[in-house]
Amino acid sequence: MGKFGLGAWSISGTITRDGKPVSWGEVDDDESIRAIHRALELGVTFFDTADAYGTGRSERVLGRAFAGRREQVVIATKFGHIYDETRRTLAGTDTSPDYIRRACEASLRRLDTDYIDLYQLHCGTDSDAESLVIRDVLEELVEAGKIRAYGWSTDDVAQAELFSGGVSAEAGPGDDLRDADPNCGETCLHE
Repeated sequence: MGKFGLGAWSISGTITRDGKPVSWGEVDDDESIRAIHRALELGVTFFDTADAYGTGRSERVLGRAFAGRREQVVIATKFGHIYDETRRTLAGTDTSPDYIRRACEASLRRLDTDYIDLYQLHCGTDSDAESLVIRDVLEELVEAGKIRAYGWSTDDVAQAELFSGGVSAEAGPGDDLRDADPNCGETCLHE
């Protein structure tokens, strides 16, 4: 994986939450694809997105951009926010096992791939018990070959530590954070 990544929230188009815009505004998908291709030419291989970005639009654009190039990229996407794709609005969260499985399948279809390199929880949970159920579902998805690794998009160290106990929890596919960042904190050093 290269040293640089590209976050794909900005290619998601307009979406709202509680009637307020929570996105970058209107975008041109063809222009976004040209920018992604240019990033690939410049050595960018890590791409971060989420199913909620553009209510699926960001994943669809990446899927189109990576046609014939899937083996050249590392894709990280996220789940946990529910949304109304027709109204282009975020509508809450869902971390139930059934939702996680459905969200994963939908992301795979939109990204036009048979696996996700890094699948991340994109919202908080109500309890450690709920978090452990989520982690177990993610382990099942690894075993099924749907995802290669998982994590939690969070700045809460306790939540990150909870996930780090899973067999397939990683900082990134195949990467050891001790190699990537020698100043990494204790959570990053957990094995």
